[in-house]
Amino acid sequence: MKGQVVDTWIEATKRGDTATVLDLMTEDVVFTVAGCEPFGKEVFAAASQGTAGMTMDGNSEIVELKLLGDWAFIRNRIDMTTTTPGGTPIRRSGYTLTLLRKESDGRWRLARDANLVSSSRLEALADDAPAWHPAGP
Repeated sequence: MKGQVVDTWIEATKRGDTATVLDLMTEDVVFTVAGCEPFGKEVFAAASQGTAGMTMDGNSEIVELKLLGDWAFIRNRIDMTTTTPGGTPIRRSGYTLTLLRKESDGRWRLARDANLVSSSRLEALADDAPAWHPAGP
């Protein structure tokens, strides 16, 4: 399990493979992102549709991982650059705290995510920059 969900998420996000990313989530997933009310899978999927034409490159580093029965938590550092269709690069970096749950099919999925990833104010104000980008854990 170590890193598998995170690695799959990052690689699928780079490919624009939203279906794979959504499959890595529990049905009752909750995301907490600065400046937004907590949201679930449907809002995440809709936001992902709004990133069409963007490219993402970056990496993540698991700083801490702890297994607690059918639950696990990951403290993760993300550093990524999203390039908008207009060519504006937006660099985001920071930490996430992610709770994973082992489901009845034996797979680990993201159940809760507190994302503290931020971008610089100037990049965030670019005309073609999304208000929020589903980068993930």
